[in-house]
Amino acid sequence: MNTNLFGEKLETCSNQPLTGYFRDGCCRTDESDQGAHTVCAIMTQEFLDFSKAKGNDLITPRPEWQFTGLKPGDRWCLCALRWMEAYQAGVAPMIIPEATNEKTLDFIAIEELLKFAYKPAES
Repeated sequence: MNTNLFGEKLETCSNQPLTGYFRDGCCRTDESDQGAHTVCAIMTQEFLDFSKAKGNDLITPRPEWQFTGLKPGDRWCLCALRWMEAYQAGVAPMIIPEATNEKTLDFIAIEELLKFAYKPAES
């Protein structure tokens, strides 16, 4: 299942930095993805600090893994349960529903996710 929250084609989350369990820019998943990297989220400093405190440092570059480190504003495919943990702690980042995998709904209600849907500013 690699459709978005609305059952439509899964959009790209980010190619810069390159994200996704398969490092193809999309929050695609399969049975080998134990962490369910399915939530396309927009990083905030608050969330990055929270994740680091939980033992998952997404800030520090790791060249040996071709990982440049994340900064606020970057889009990244998060594990569904880490997003839920951040939500419960009051630090959940905004999400891109069109790029968030429908598999996320196995863990989190769509009503909760859509409260965090990113909406670009009108010009």
